[in-house]
Amino acid sequence: MGIALTEAAATHVKQQLQQRQSGLGIRLGVKTTGCSGLAYVLEFVDQPDPQDTHFESFGIDVYVDPKSLAFLDGTQMDYVKQGLNEGFEFTNPNTKGECGCGESFTV
Repeated sequence: MGIALTEAAATHVKQQLQQRQSGLGIRLGVKTTGCSGLAYVLEFVDQPDPQDTHFESFGIDVYVDPKSLAFLDGTQMDYVKQGLNEGFEFTNPNTKGECGCGESFTV
């Protein structure tokens, strides 16, 4: 399945990489946190880890570590603007529930 970015997410990531003036792409992962257990982690990649799984979406290289891949496989990452708020939103088919604040999720 893999990881997919929408065109809006890819455009935003490209802009961030250009402003940063370095980086090969992004790494998407999960960490243990919050009331439901897991939260998304997003960071720039300057040097990919050889164990990462690599995906490409709209010209953006996306890397996922082996432990996170089981929780993220099939996820779509979007960039949404709603009023004064904007940010990444994740559609993850593995998610079984989310906490009330939206900070974390369970699989």
